[in-house]
Amino acid sequence: GFIQVANGATLTIQAGTRIEGDFATLGSSLFVLRGARIVANGTAQAPIVFTSSRAEGQRQPGDWGGLIIVGNARVNRAAPVILEGTGGQSGAPAVDYAGGINDLDNSGTLRYVRVEFAGYATAPDAELNSFTFAAVGSGTTVEFLQAMSGLDDHYEWFGGQMDAKNLVSYEAGDDHFDMSEGYQGRLQNLIALQTRILTPRPQAGNVSSDPQGIENDGCNGAGCALGEESTPFTIPLVANFTLVGTGPGVVPSSSAGIGMVLRRGTAGFYVNGHLSRWPNGGIGLRNTSASALATGNRIADGTLQLRNILVTDGAAIFETGSNRLTVDAAANALELSAATTASAFTAFAAQPTSAASLDWAPAAGAPQRTGGLTTLPGLIGQKGGAFIGGTSYRGAADPNGPKWWAGWTIYAIN
Repeated sequence: GFIQVANGATLTIQAGTRIEGDFATLGSSLFVLRGARIVANGTAQAPIVFTSSRAEGQRQPGDWGGLIIVGNARVNRAAPVILEGTGGQSGAPAVDYAGGINDLDNSGTLRYVRVEFAGYATAPDAELNSFTFAAVGSGTTVEFLQAMSGLDDHYEWFGGQMDAKNLVSYEAGDDHFDMSEGYQGRLQNLIALQTRILTPRPQAGNVSSDPQGIENDGCNGAGCALGEESTPFTIPLVANFTLVGTGPGVVPSSSAGIGMVLRRGTAGFYVNGHLSRWPNGGIGLRNTSASALATGNRIADGTLQLRNILVTDGAAIFETGSNRLTVDAAANALELSAATTASAFTAFAAQPTSAASLDWAPAAGAPQRTGGLTTLPGLIGQKGGAFIGGTSYRGAADPNGPKWWAGWTIYAIN
């Protein structure tokens, strides 16, 4: 069912624990509500796993709901803002996550945690995410997470200032990493892989025809006092990301198959990334219309920057079309390489069968081994502080460092 950790309570989960979302109780989910904490300290040898109650081989995206954490940090929409998939006919508790004032809020710790086969839609077109972080503050500790085969977004941030490192996302029903409503945290070492359009559990919800590596927005919907110019702006720092898409022939249209979509007035700093196998462009910079120019405004004021990003196995760096924007590729070290996805990594299977099929370490001679921004300048460096620094490489894997994703992540379709 809909399990709630209420204000003032702390839920502690031991390393190696397996938590099953009940397939028979539609939408079973864990809510860590405002003022509560979760302390889930897994290890690489004994990760904490949230998964379907069905047996391996029978599991499907949407078998259960997901993990929802609600903090007391700011968002850029005025209350009430009811979390998608809660309240109304769903039976899930109505969660209003707006109105917070403490950006330093602490919702606990997540370390070596997997969420699998989640994303049940508690109402039509209201799928839950694998990991939902709503107004979560910077006092929260998050590192070494994996989401796999979830029906909606795998990681979604609604406002807040939560930082995180070492996030893995395999086979999302919609976007792998989604940030909006004034999210201003810092993220480093992100891996995403999309090889297919998922098949969900019957009547569990819908999948997107255009799953993207990153999809970021400013303010959109009710409660945006200044529309897409509402503050606080969405200004994340996303560093060292490896986002691998489907390649051609899987997504249906020219507006799909984009590695990163930045739109609706989002800002943010995107540094030392590697985008591969996105058939219709590595990066989509979008103004909403010819009169709604908020994304362009963020480029102009320097709060939206793209630096040292490699695009391989794709047609172009930028998506083209109406109200699409670009920045100077050469000045920002944005590179389009003819290297294939398979040649870029130590091991890469176009149709993986297990985690052993995927080794994200750069292959010998791969272009992402070099070309990184080693010193983060100006606003980017101020944002990174002591938490995120520059690197000589691009992507989520240090050529000379540990394979931080190995051993605790898995790959499975059912």
